[in-house]
Amino acid sequence: MGFRRHGPFQAGDQVQLTDPKNKRHTITLKEDGVFHTHKGAIPHSDLIGQPEGSVVRSSGGTQYLAFRHLLQDYTLAMPRGAAVIYPKDASMIVGMADIFPGARVIEAGVGSGALTCFLLRAVGPEGHVTSYERREEFADVARKNVEKFYGGPMGDNWRLVVGDLVHSIDEVDVDRVILDMLAPWECVDAAAKALTPGGVICCYVATTTQMSKTVEVIRDHGCFTEPHAWETLVRDWHVEGLAVRPDHRMIGHTGFLVTARRMADGVTPPPRRRRPKGTTEEL
Repeated sequence: MGFRRHGPFQAGDQVQLTDPKNKRHTITLKEDGVFHTHKGAIPHSDLIGQPEGSVVRSSGGTQYLAFRHLLQDYTLAMPRGAAVIYPKDASMIVGMADIFPGARVIEAGVGSGALTCFLLRAVGPEGHVTSYERREEFADVARKNVEKFYGGPMGDNWRLVVGDLVHSIDEVDVDRVILDMLAPWECVDAAAKALTPGGVICCYVATTTQMSKTVEVIRDHGCFTEPHAWETLVRDWHVEGLAVRPDHRMIGHTGFLVTARRMADGVTPPPRRRRPKGTTEEL
């Protein structure tokens, strides 16, 4: 992974410039490059050699704060072939599916490559991610976005397969399977065959009907623990002295996540215990 995360800016680095109105621009530094805006021009040479967190001034007098962009900023601004998984959901997938350094991960429905970037960072150079994408045009966009963020080809720890997961999968004993598609329930059996005992399946779906179908298929499959379904909502807060209030806008519903763990072969999950109707006591 060739993308530099710290140190003075160098030619080839991707830099995010933020103006006083919080409008952000991402540029790739070149020795003779110039960033043009209606507020004036900024030669790239004004940035090369400067530390992160510097302020540069355009020829029109506007000041810009310069940092390397965060992954969350990059994924929201990247070119899209398909809709991207929002950073709030990608970070929950990494955390709640326990994507760890060295993990072997299968991803189906690569889209524009946003989640792939998060997964590759989480598994690290010793891990491996295989991404399955049915549509070649989406796969091309995803490859370009991932390689742009990481500064070049990923080498041996990423494999991008154009094809259907059910018919193309050839991995076994993988640690995690992440499904981002319209009908993830169609891939539950293939995921079960690929996962090692104790592995995690994580499905990202947009609607309640998709969530319900996914949960029921995982529950009825017989190889998984009871599925867990939830969504994450993010609300910013305005803080100015004693004027503290929630922002009027928030990142609300983007999708639901469903997770379950692969049980050992031949093991039947214990029956679920339900509360009887009309009482809060456990059976």
